[in-house]
Amino acid sequence: MQTIEAQEAESGMLVKSILNRIEKQPGFVYDAVRLVDSAGWLSVEIDIRARKGSQGRCSGCDRRGPTYDTLALRRFEFVPLWAIAVFLLYALRRVRCDRCGVKVEKVPWANGKHQLTTTYAWFLARWAKRLSWKTVAETFQTSWNHVFQSVSMAVAWGREHQDLSGIAAIGIDEIQWKRGHRYLTLVYQIDAGCRRLLWIGQDRTVETIQGFFQWLGAERSAALRFVCSDMWKPYLRVVAQKAALAIHILDRFHIMSHMNKAIDEVRAKEARELRARGHAPVLTHTRWLLLRRPEKLTGRQVPRLAELLSYNLRAVRAYLLREEFQFFWGYVHPTWAGRFMDRWCTQTMRSQIEPMKKVARMLRRHRPLLLNWFRAKGTISNGTVEGFNLKAKLTMRKAFGFRTYRAIEIALYHTLGNLPEPKAVHRFN
Repeated sequence: MQTIEAQEAESGMLVKSILNRIEKQPGFVYDAVRLVDSAGWLSVEIDIRARKGSQGRCSGCDRRGPTYDTLALRRFEFVPLWAIAVFLLYALRRVRCDRCGVKVEKVPWANGKHQLTTTYAWFLARWAKRLSWKTVAETFQTSWNHVFQSVSMAVAWGREHQDLSGIAAIGIDEIQWKRGHRYLTLVYQIDAGCRRLLWIGQDRTVETIQGFFQWLGAERSAALRFVCSDMWKPYLRVVAQKAALAIHILDRFHIMSHMNKAIDEVRAKEARELRARGHAPVLTHTRWLLLRRPEKLTGRQVPRLAELLSYNLRAVRAYLLREEFQFFWGYVHPTWAGRFMDRWCTQTMRSQIEPMKKVARMLRRHRPLLLNWFRAKGTISNGTVEGFNLKAKLTMRKAFGFRTYRAIEIALYHTLGNLPEPKAVHRFN
């Protein structure tokens, strides 16, 4: 029968063999392995020592130099083993560098003064895509700040190494991230083969969107073929200047959302008028009857809508105008689509329904951009952008409590940026 010492020695050799296979450290050797019980809290400690005769690397210029002296023993947190914390223990050397002077050596398993190993940081960052940062910290018995540092590292590395070639189509939109009309401008790549968050900017001003094109560069901006956005004037102005060769498309989603807002405004006002005159409350609880597409109504809502359409109400006429406009998206050629839109706008201007007339005037002002939807063959849509925006809002809810722009920026890039990761011998999750 093996003694306890022999069993521990064999287990230590097994752990070292695994580490040398999946996490080899050039210039260093794994030494003693211990299972430590500190007041009922288990941890595994693994000593690391430098190979005999090896010189440390300067943390400033990465050049090798002779050892000046040795600092106190430091603990670096590694990926847990069976929910047991693992620490690498090493006394850093100070190196006498001809170029930088005396510097603490650079080690391959950690960066700077970080307490986490790089491997563990990537481990936490990957889990932070699946769970909230607080849950990740609690699950792996580390701190929230360690998770934040890990995600920040992953985003910084990914942004530095991401491939920006071949970007042909982008979508621009904004989401509110704080009360008081505080917005973020989000730019997505919406090519069929690659869809991801490209860039985030504070506010939704001319300066904000100019910052994106400055980041993208003049050459890549000139190569854009399609830009999809809403009718926010700063977007229209800057895109016309920076991506003049691209087809700028005003998306179907935004056009129809303006019509829905107009219908809801008409319905609310008319419902108040009917109530004040003592008429039957036929418009009560009809908001979603009028805003939903007919094919999405429930079995109980279909007869209720049919009954409502029998009344000669402004809300009903506004609803019918919206449904008639849906034929616009069925055209193939922009010429015929333009003629249909002109007739629809003329009819709407004669309807005496002011919110819908406002929509018609808006369509007339942006007629060329609306017809670009057909020049793009209907293949580019901000539906992808709206899907990303829903994920962005979910990410911000998971990151509840973040009060800084920097934290939100990191969380969104990490979740939606499809950022690359460095190649590794072994992936721990």
